Amino acid sequence: MSAAEELLRSKGLRVTRPRLAVLDVLAGGGHLEVDEITRRVRERLDSVSTQAVYDVLGALSRAGLSRRIEPAGSPARYEARVGDNHHHVVCRGCGEIADVDCAVGGAPCLEPNVAHGFEVDEAEVTFWGLCPGCRARRLADA
Repeated sequence: MSAAEELLRSKGLRVTRPRLAVLDVLAGGGHLEVDEITRRVRERLDSVSTQAVYDVLGALSRAGLSRRIEPAGSPARYEARVGDNHHHVVCRGCGEIADVDCAVGGAPCLEPNVAHGFEVDEAEVTFWGLCPGCRARRLADA
């Protein structure tokens, strides 16, 4: 049994070829849109629908095996890095996304000054700016 199969079973999920393929794609790293994930899964499997990929991503996210992020103005993206409450930095120019480790202290990283009775277990922070490539192009155009 592969590590991916064991991982799926440990979360109570059936082992299917689409689930294994999506896990493999996500394990390659990055913050991938569904279209890119689907394209890469189709390279591994004969046929899979975009809806099947959405279904797999939903199941993996609910099980804590993938993370869905949706920066403002961007389509949803998925990544394999889960469980550490890390944050993201997004380039305003090209849309590149990179991981940023926890901003301050332990999870949930940031303590709200008023939690309104909520028990906070996660903080989602998105930093915005220009990546090195877009910054260099902006300087060259100036």
